[in-house]
Amino acid sequence: MCGTVPRVLKRTGGSKRSTRVRGAARATSIVVGVIVAAGLLAGCGASSGPNGAITLYNGQHEQTTDALVKAFEKESGIQVNTRNDDEDVFAAQIRAEGSNSPADVFYTENTPALESLGEKGLLARVLPSTLAATPARLNSATGNWVGTSARVSVMIYNTNMLKPSQLPTSIMALADPAWKGKLALAPQETDFQPIVTSVAAAHGKAAALAWLEGLKGNAGSHTYPDNETLVDQVNRGQAAIGVINQYYWYRARAEVGASNTHTAIAYFAAGDPGYVIDVSGAGILKSSSHQASAQKFLAFLVSRAGQEIIAHSDSFEYPIGSGVTTAQAETPFAALRPNPITIEQLGDGSSALGLLQQAQLL
Repeated sequence: MCGTVPRVLKRTGGSKRSTRVRGAARATSIVVGVIVAAGLLAGCGASSGPNGAITLYNGQHEQTTDALVKAFEKESGIQVNTRNDDEDVFAAQIRAEGSNSPADVFYTENTPALESLGEKGLLARVLPSTLAATPARLNSATGNWVGTSARVSVMIYNTNMLKPSQLPTSIMALADPAWKGKLALAPQETDFQPIVTSVAAAHGKAAALAWLEGLKGNAGSHTYPDNETLVDQVNRGQAAIGVINQYYWYRARAEVGASNTHTAIAYFAAGDPGYVIDVSGAGILKSSSHQASAQKFLAFLVSRAGQEIIAHSDSFEYPIGSGVTTAQAETPFAALRPNPITIEQLGDGSSALGLLQQAQLL
């Protein structure tokens, strides 16, 4: 039993698409089971094998993580036992497991899950040499997790339904009645939470709530469980426009081919609250009994070798460490002009979740 954790369904391939219920509600529902499981797994961490083998709770895209893990194992001789699920599920699981968690490293798509664990004192400090490999503004301000890659929020629109001149310049405009029936939304995605936080930081919580209510009314039946579905539906012409992270569009185009792609992406005006950089990161659990091996894994993620894997990955994320830039044909990271909201301002995501719940979008 020590090799497994009770799970509902496994994310497959490089996609986040699944049939399981997503978001905070599902994360809460697993806590009781996790408390029981934590007791069963408490004795498993010590029997992790030679060379300080580590257990990775992976909320990142599996194909990229698999490539990183294989390269790390080959270079270091350290075995990595990977468990895959959504980052919000793992964050709830780690909180429930506490010091009994079998996890050594937590790897996420977005920073709020890491920030929430750091605030509860569940993460160890990352080695300064590892933190130095990536820009300080993309790391934890307290040094308890390191940024590994990034994405940026964009508009996706159906090119048969909209022209570039018809696109809004601000995400706030998508709440206007003019977009009723045309907007696609995936509010359960953890990628959407930083945008909500950014809007609230720019305009206040009351305005952010009114904006969310406007989005909900405009989206109507075009509210989807994940960004993959949103991209597909806009491509089919079921909706005219939506907001996603850029990598979903690049991945979808690579999968279906340029001739079957009826969408394009566009950026909001420079500095707009809808123009947000999302950072993926990794942290080490303070309770881990394999601190040295876990530190080596984090150092590999931001090393030139690890960043080159991300740079060439079909996840289309931006590498942000060791001077590596993306090998994919997308807007260079240095050319982006996002809202200047900081990692600290994005916080643990609780404020965004509260607003989404108030708007009845969760």
